[in-house]
Amino acid sequence: MALPSLRSNSRMRGRYRPMAEINVTPLVDVMLVLLVVFMVTAPLLTVGVPVDLPQTQAPPITDPKEPLVISINGEGRVFIQDTDVAADALVPRLQAITGENPDALVYVRADKSIDYGRVLEVMSLISAAGYRKVSLIAETPKGLPAKAAANAAPAARVMATVKH
Repeated sequence: MALPSLRSNSRMRGRYRPMAEINVTPLVDVMLVLLVVFMVTAPLLTVGVPVDLPQTQAPPITDPKEPLVISINGEGRVFIQDTDVAADALVPRLQAITGENPDALVYVRADKSIDYGRVLEVMSLISAAGYRKVSLIAETPKGLPAKAAANAAPAARVMATVKH
């Protein structure tokens, strides 16, 4: 009688083997959720310093390189990217960031409500440090005709001439 019960146990063990495959469906679900979260939050992280830009009809500059952006807010404070910088520390910080490369792209964003002299003061500090490619950033006017609006980007960049 003991032999038939052993045979039935051995048959049962043979049918129910542990599964050795990894189920990747939950991993794919989590990855897709993370992808959506990062796609939604990434544009919100690039806002920078809030500046009310002046408007212009100049065509945009399309450069593949990542520029260094210097912002001047409505209070006249200077920022490199998102970092507040004192005016006397601007040139050493620029030189440290760019490795004293005079051909580095430097974009200046200034609030339209501040004094134009403050913008020139910052630009003269940049050009005195030896940077040759300094540009001003402005917005495209909201009332542009359809053809002009199609050719212009939302934030048109205007080249400024810097003479040494």
